[in-house]
Amino acid sequence: MSSLAFLVTELQSLASETRRKHPEIREAAEKSLSILRSSPEQATASLASDGPQSDDLLRPVFMGCATKNSKVVAISLGSLQRLIALKAVPQSAVPLIISTMTDAMSQGVDIQLRILQTLVSLITNFEAVSGDLLGDALLLCFKLQDSRIAVVSSTAAATLRQLVMFVVDKMVDEDRRENIDPESLVSTILPDGSTKLLGPYARDAFSVFEDLCLLANAEKPHFLKLDYLHKTFALELIESVLTNYHDLFRKHPELLLLLQHHLCPLLLKALSERPVFPLTLRGTRVIFLLLKQFSFELKTEAEVFLMLLIRMIGDDTESIDHTSPRPPWTRVLALEIMQLIRNIWDRYDAQQPGSKVFSSLISALKRLLTEKPALLGVSSQMFGVGVSAHAVGEGLSASGSGSSSSGYGLDVGGMAGMVATAASATVSGVVGMMGSGGGLSVQGSAMKLQCIDQLDKADSPPIPESYIYLLGVQCIVSLCEGFASFTGPLYTSIVIQKPRTAGDPLIRAPPALDLSSLPQDEPSTRHLLIVRSMIENGWPALLAALSFIISTSLSDDLFVDVLTSYQAMTHVSGMLALSTPRDAFFTSLAKFAIPSRVVSSLDTYFEPSTPRTASASITENLGLTGPTQPPGLSERNLACLKVLVGSALFLAGSLGESWYGILETLQNADYVLTVKGSQAVSSRRASTLGPGGFQSNRSVSAPSQQQGEHGKASSSGASQHHFTPRHPLLTDLDGESVQSAIQRLFDASKNLEDTAFHDFVNALCKLSSEMVGMQSDNSGMLGGGESGSLDDMQSSATLSPRSELAHRRRVSGIHLPRTLRSGDFGVDRLGGVAMLNIHRLIYRSPDIAWNTTTSHLLSIIGLPFAPQPIRVQAARILDEILVVVPRSLSSTGDLQATVQRRVLDVLAQQVIPPENVPSTSTSVELRRMGLETLHQILQASGHTFVVGWETIFEMLGSVCKPPPPSRTVSVDSMSTLSLEPSRPRPLPLGHGNERGYTALVKIAFQSLKLVCDAVSSLSPEHLRLCISTLGQFGRQADTNIALTAAESLLWSVSDSIQAKRKDVEKEPEYSSLWMSLLLEVLGLCTDARAEVRVGAIQTLFRAMQLYGATLSLETWDECIWKITFPLLDAISVETRRHTQASSQNTLTSIQTPDKAWDESKTLALQSIGSIINDFLTTKIMRLDSFTKAWTVFVGHIQDTVLLDRRTLSPPALLCLEKAIKASASAESTLAPKVAESWECAWKACDQIGSAILQGGKSLPSNVDARLLYRPFTQESLVAFVEVIRSTRTISRALDGVEWPLERLTRLMAILKGVLTYPNSPDYRPDVDGLTPVQAAVMNAIEDIDLSSTGSPSLVMRDLSEYATLPFLASFDVQPALNLVSGSPIKSTVPQKRITYIGLSKKAMPLLVDLYIQFEKKADIYVDGTLEAVLSAYAIPVKLKYDCPAPSKFGNDLPLWKTATTSFLRIVKECAQQMKNLGDDIPDERIEGIWRQVIEVFRGGILADCSAAENFSLDVQEAEENFDLALIAALEIDVVPHLGDMKVPDYLVTQLAKMLYRGSQLYDPDPSFSPPGSPSMNGSHTLEKVGMENHGSTSWGNLVPRERFSYWCFDLLFLICSDVSKDQELQRKKVATLCLPSLLDRCHTTMIGYVADESLRGHLPFPRVREDELLYVLRKLLELRLWPGTLWAAWSDSPSRHSASQPSESASYFVTYFVFTFLDEAVDVSLSPSALVADVVKRSSVAHLFHTYSTLCEIASIPRKMPSAWVTTHSSLSSPAVAGEAHRSRIGASDKENGKVVEVDARVLARECLKTIGKEIGAAR
Repeated sequence: MSSLAFLVTELQSLASETRRKHPEIREAAEKSLSILRSSPEQATASLASDGPQSDDLLRPVFMGCATKNSKVVAISLGSLQRLIALKAVPQSAVPLIISTMTDAMSQGVDIQLRILQTLVSLITNFEAVSGDLLGDALLLCFKLQDSRIAVVSSTAAATLRQLVMFVVDKMVDEDRRENIDPESLVSTILPDGSTKLLGPYARDAFSVFEDLCLLANAEKPHFLKLDYLHKTFALELIESVLTNYHDLFRKHPELLLLLQHHLCPLLLKALSERPVFPLTLRGTRVIFLLLKQFSFELKTEAEVFLMLLIRMIGDDTESIDHTSPRPPWTRVLALEIMQLIRNIWDRYDAQQPGSKVFSSLISALKRLLTEKPALLGVSSQMFGVGVSAHAVGEGLSASGSGSSSSGYGLDVGGMAGMVATAASATVSGVVGMMGSGGGLSVQGSAMKLQCIDQLDKADSPPIPESYIYLLGVQCIVSLCEGFASFTGPLYTSIVIQKPRTAGDPLIRAPPALDLSSLPQDEPSTRHLLIVRSMIENGWPALLAALSFIISTSLSDDLFVDVLTSYQAMTHVSGMLALSTPRDAFFTSLAKFAIPSRVVSSLDTYFEPSTPRTASASITENLGLTGPTQPPGLSERNLACLKVLVGSALFLAGSLGESWYGILETLQNADYVLTVKGSQAVSSRRASTLGPGGFQSNRSVSAPSQQQGEHGKASSSGASQHHFTPRHPLLTDLDGESVQSAIQRLFDASKNLEDTAFHDFVNALCKLSSEMVGMQSDNSGMLGGGESGSLDDMQSSATLSPRSELAHRRRVSGIHLPRTLRSGDFGVDRLGGVAMLNIHRLIYRSPDIAWNTTTSHLLSIIGLPFAPQPIRVQAARILDEILVVVPRSLSSTGDLQATVQRRVLDVLAQQVIPPENVPSTSTSVELRRMGLETLHQILQASGHTFVVGWETIFEMLGSVCKPPPPSRTVSVDSMSTLSLEPSRPRPLPLGHGNERGYTALVKIAFQSLKLVCDAVSSLSPEHLRLCISTLGQFGRQADTNIALTAAESLLWSVSDSIQAKRKDVEKEPEYSSLWMSLLLEVLGLCTDARAEVRVGAIQTLFRAMQLYGATLSLETWDECIWKITFPLLDAISVETRRHTQASSQNTLTSIQTPDKAWDESKTLALQSIGSIINDFLTTKIMRLDSFTKAWTVFVGHIQDTVLLDRRTLSPPALLCLEKAIKASASAESTLAPKVAESWECAWKACDQIGSAILQGGKSLPSNVDARLLYRPFTQESLVAFVEVIRSTRTISRALDGVEWPLERLTRLMAILKGVLTYPNSPDYRPDVDGLTPVQAAVMNAIEDIDLSSTGSPSLVMRDLSEYATLPFLASFDVQPALNLVSGSPIKSTVPQKRITYIGLSKKAMPLLVDLYIQFEKKADIYVDGTLEAVLSAYAIPVKLKYDCPAPSKFGNDLPLWKTATTSFLRIVKECAQQMKNLGDDIPDERIEGIWRQVIEVFRGGILADCSAAENFSLDVQEAEENFDLALIAALEIDVVPHLGDMKVPDYLVTQLAKMLYRGSQLYDPDPSFSPPGSPSMNGSHTLEKVGMENHGSTSWGNLVPRERFSYWCFDLLFLICSDVSKDQELQRKKVATLCLPSLLDRCHTTMIGYVADESLRGHLPFPRVREDELLYVLRKLLELRLWPGTLWAAWSDSPSRHSASQPSESASYFVTYFVFTFLDEAVDVSLSPSALVADVVKRSSVAHLFHTYSTLCEIASIPRKMPSAWVTTHSSLSSPAVAGEAHRSRIGASDKENGKVVEVDARVLARECLKTIGKEIGAAR
């Protein structure tokens, strides 16, 4: 049926429907039908051309649409649709049609659907629908799209999408037209403000797209009359346009401006707001289109979008409200489009190499992949099989830490918190973080439909949690594969397949690309640079991501993809010479190829002895028990290893130093696959099917574990997976195949260039060095000398490392195995490589491989703490090389001598042990192997040797016990050892393995016999070495060898030498050789056997003593220099060689080797002493070399004392003493030599004294620091002092005068050091008497002639120090230390204490005697000697009862009393003697002496006497009476002389303050602050002292001795009174300076009483307070001052004004009055008040005026005052009678002379006031 027929039918239906309610419509419809029926074609044409019948035909349609009847409207719209389909609608009717449909839009669903259908027909069939008309039509669709009815809305949306596409299509058609009517062009304003003429259809498309962007951004549109449009729908329309018409946009700049100015800001805003799934989804899709199609046109916007997406992937942004993070689906959307636009990334970064966009993307992907490791799970296969879950966790943690420490940014360490199983979950608290459900696979993680394509979802669809990580993995893999697919072919074409010229060798191991050498203008070079830049910027994040991903639970296909990415990145980095990323990828591969926990688990694994049960299997599967299968490598581990080996082989020519990490991995792989792998295969077979469907028979695979790592496929898919062909990377993973690949890598070393081979060998040696060092107990560097004790060597035989080395890590993260290995991987492989390249070792430079190989093997051989099998392995390989090299060496050419020297030098380092290293069984075995190699070389090639004989003799002699090397200080000592060449010291006799030692000697002796057979061909230098070597063999323990060497070989050599001596020209040289041979016999005197030594020494010296008188001087000279001193040298070396001798046996009778050597040296010293005593003056002193010989002799004695054990010190010193005494009988002609001898002896004593003074802590610079210090014994110190006395005796007998002061000073210093030596082990008690050392020192001091200048002062100063030793230097004797262990030796003897008490008791009285003897000499005053003596007494006086007990068994006087008595004796004399000497003593010395005197008195008066309170009353009284001597001495011997003008004022003031403190009866309340002393300027003299702020009820603390305090108070009053008339001026000065302290003391007492009384009220005072107040008032009343002393005390110069006060002119009357009143001059120009005050201060009772106000207070107190009965006595003011000047008034009893009276404080105060009144002449 045609459209016209449909139209007719529609009109009939319309007429039928409207015949009743709308007859007008029926009539119009019938009219239309009649027109159509009459002429259908004419009617249609009339409508299209807007003819006269068009209105009639359209009228029923419009009228029907105007009704509200939905059925009628539907029929009308149907008719209209038919008309439009027939194109029978005029252009003029289009606006009306659109308006009519707009009015009918509110009808039902059918009507709205009809409208949409009609609009589509209208716009598509009428091109004239443009401009505003098009806008109206689209507006109608937009309104219907906003309908709440789903079918209407969806239909409208589809209609809109179709119409918008149609609008843009019309623009495309318009572009295809060649000519466009200029009149139809429309000026359009572009977004940047410019205008452009556009065609009508271009204008429509531009306007529609612009309005869509504005509406999507919630802005008002310019073209569409629409207020609102859903953003999601607008973005869908925009996406549709961009998807289909991106080429159109590129052609039209105005459209690109729309993208730039409207769409891009809109998208940025949409992605920055709170994420809403539909909106963000559509915005992301649009961004994808922009990045894919317009990345070049919108460079800036593309970069912004890229960075925004990268941040979304990295999840480092938040929503705009900053309250919640973005939902996860946003990251999925971003990652999905990132996966699709990876080609855009290449183009983008190619234009901007080094852009941060690429690095940011990789970093974001890395952060994404590592953010939830628990979700991805952990591949247990990657950590090996048979490893406990706990070990896997530790392995993850270790790998993470190792990765981060490598600096590559690996974030695997973050997985440590996720690795948990049922066994550890309860501890770590992460149950459920990992399990069999975790993992990543395409089947289980991918979505059926990508999230970016789910446009029908209002909310985000359910996304598998691991989906986003699958996307990340795919992105990473794609990037890596892209790098490899681009770089690989270029590298092959440039390096491997490049054309070669004739003669060029085939490149088997090509180097890396040198991009700088390639043409820079070629595209391939530019692209390679781009790839290099991208890898340089992105490899850390790529490596971190790959290393994390590969350790997760991946399916096989994903694992292969990731491993392929590893391989690709490694190859690309190596090809482009990027060593850092290449090494990083190798390191990461190594970590996964050989997990460290597999190695460590292998060491501790034991095959279970019981069969597995079902319950055991369950617990194992739950992770509740340790692994029951042997630890090994899984298939994935082996796949990683396979990739690593292949990559290393591919990049072999460019690895350089990176070989080390690769070789280390191969070493551990070899260990796992061979050493332990074979055991695992034999012990257990896997029974489960592997992924390939075959039964696994290797311990290196774990099919049961793989099953849980192949993704989350369905059951059917999983069953089919077993039969899927496997990837090539997962095939050929058995141990043999992998080992073959490793071997091929080492075999390829012969194809390397010299430089690459050098790097390969260096890396192999470095690996071996590190591993051997880790397996050793010594962490030192290889190549260092052997060291350590025997215990250390015995403990080093195992491989177990120390705890700190057990977890030491390599770069590859490999742990050190703890099991003993049969050999070292590196050493074994090094041997194979060396044999493959033997010609390279011989004929190439030794720097290429020879030096490195031999040095490394020698280092291992010489490492004492390396395991024995490894050292033996290194020696075996080295010996094989050394044997092969001479055989392969051509006998012609210049290389023969060089290579022979090279071989012997290396062999010598194996045979000759390092210096000072004890022998072990291992070292003996190694040397034996070297000696056997030497024997083989000599047998096969000895006749061809042209160099190296000295090295051969050195090797042969190294196995012998050598004679001790000469260590004498004599430069002319021609001992046997001095003739031997310098060489490392071999092992001594007494190896730990005596059999091995004997074998060494036998093997070496066989080689020596081969040499001796050809002795006639040796040069003189080599003959000398031969003699020395034979002498060494003659001293060996093997008797047969010794006899053969001495009787046969030595004599054969002797015969050969004698035969050659016949030549006159060579006679001197061979005579010297023969003498050397004879001197070898002298070596028996130092034989290791004590009996031989003693017999030889006795015979030697007996012969010398027997025939000494007949020997010539030349013979004596040879005996001295060639026998005596060499013997002492040799024995001394042996005695000092045992530095670890047991010190506890020093004083015991246990016979030890050390004691045997000491006895030998003692015998030698005694014999030498006898010979010198017998022949010193007759023979020895007459030698020309006597001075030098004496120096050497004394030096031996000195070294024996300083360096040897102390048992040798006394005989050595006695030997020296005998020699010194023997010089006394010398003739006068020998006097100069005698003087030189004692001078030399004194220098030795000086050196020994220095060692004693330093306590032995500092040895001479020429002494071996290894020698342990041994303390001097008391016996040796006594002998030392006796040597000094003997030296002084000879000196004084020879010179007749005493030593100079400088030498005496040194002597006294040494004697003091001897006396105070703190480390002797044999002290004696010294409390009741002197020890022998102390007695010897005192005797030596008594020997000093004190008549020489300065000697008295020197002796007295040292004796002063001796007197203080009990208080400053006493100590407890420390127990002796075991020199081996360093711990104290246990002893049952009580600990001793050195007190020096006996010495002090002897020194203190002796000082008094010496002072009295030399008191008239000014020297002892001028040089401070007297001060030192006084300061020595000060210490015990101050300590008093704290002094140590004076005796242990006796009842001696206490030390402080001895010191006090001695001190007072000196004080009694010194003052007068200083006065007599006058100006001979400087003022500063006088000051110092008096300061010390005052200091001693201060210590005695203020000493702590609280201990005396525990004594009985009689004893306490006796102690106080003894201390009264101090007060009396002050009164009689000190005070009269303190007033001397040379004595500073401050000393007198100190005396006053001392008496002030001593007079205090109690300690006042700390809170009470008594008023200070009154002002000295006199302006406030008579002012009332304020007491309202003072007062306390505290009782105070009473002092222990009240009577002694009153004595001090009495002395203070006595000093200030004018009682004594002798030395008046001096007493006035003392009184003037002490008066302020006295007044302050009295004033404080009275003020305190007044203040306390007002506070206490009727509360009684303590007795002491009342007695003190009464005492003060009585003393003040009795006191009479020197006239003017108070005035002088307050003047600016008390000392100067103490004798007389200044005066000025005045009237005669005033002057007369003053002189009659006070007999003194006053300043009459003062004011009356000041004049009175001035006069009062000159009075003898001025002190009462000073206390006037306080006296008034006391006198006016209303309450009862203290009172007591006292005995009256003579006033202090009464002058002293004749003869009392030298008798103390303090403490004298006055009971017999006085009478008892009662005194009252108030009465006394009033009496004082009366005295004041009398003084001023007041009326009574």
